[in-house]
Amino acid sequence: MATGGASSWSRRARRRDDGSELCFRTVHGYQRAYRMAGSGPPILLIHGIGDESSSWMPVLPALAERHTVIAPDLLGHGSSDKPRADYSVAAFSNGMRDLLDVLDVDRVTVVGHSLGGGVAAQLAYQYPERVERLVLIGTGGVGREVSPVLRAAAAPLSELGMAPLMVPGANEVVGAVLGVLGRLGLDIGRDAGEVARVLRGMPDRRQRAAFGRTLRAVVDRRGQLVTMLDRAYLAESMPVLLAWGDHDGIIPVEHAQRAHEAMPGSRLSIYEGAGHFPHHADPDRFVAELNAFVDETRPYLSDRRARRRLLLQGPGGVAVDEPEEPALLG
Repeated sequence: MATGGASSWSRRARRRDDGSELCFRTVHGYQRAYRMAGSGPPILLIHGIGDESSSWMPVLPALAERHTVIAPDLLGHGSSDKPRADYSVAAFSNGMRDLLDVLDVDRVTVVGHSLGGGVAAQLAYQYPERVERLVLIGTGGVGREVSPVLRAAAAPLSELGMAPLMVPGANEVVGAVLGVLGRLGLDIGRDAGEVARVLRGMPDRRQRAAFGRTLRAVVDRRGQLVTMLDRAYLAESMPVLLAWGDHDGIIPVEHAQRAHEAMPGSRLSIYEGAGHFPHHADPDRFVAELNAFVDETRPYLSDRRARRRLLLQGPGGVAVDEPEEPALLG
């Protein structure tokens, strides 16, 4: 691994309110924002839909004590450009590969949360030679079930319905309502603060349009459109860690066991009492588990012959909700 170009990215760094530095590179003519910190074996952190790299701040400084940490803002998110573009999971995976190339980083342990988990899994599928380990947190792409809120937001012209949420003070109202739902025992309410934070990160029409395009690439009125389970068998030799909150109101915890069973040898860590952001609920535990996972596993090495053998052998059954209507990652 090389981290070449440090002087050039630091020249374009911008100090953020949280004390970190946000760096910029232009890829394919679009500005890509990312955070980069620490030294050691590289870790790529991929955030969820509507979110940005600052979402990783509860764990990023501690991870940077032992690793080179790269946390990008996906295209259409955060401080990255928001063009009228392809916001599919496969396109995001290509963007991660290209950013690693620009930064001269060869191989990474990739960590993805929610939509970012789907992107991380897609990166491991498309470019297995670039991935040493795979860590999925409350990941999408494991089953059709998803929060009704996301199904509604995926409806055509949903961006118009989101406009009132951009009125000053509206996200606090949403957060308060979700907080009440949490006190009533509904899982969706456990992430009230996180939902309000994500809404504050979508202040303009371009951001909301990018959110809508991204969401409709993976969710429709019936739920999630994509699945990684049909090709999870290809990761049989790749170290995989799954982390989930047992009260996830966005993507149900049952998906954790489903993914664990589809990837024999994977590690499964359930965070009791946590919602969709278990790494925020207990950041110390998450950092400790991730460090131990890196220490105790050998980096995956892509083997074309072994991959061909697995492809010819097949998964022994496609694990999707609707086998007559499969929708695949990529």
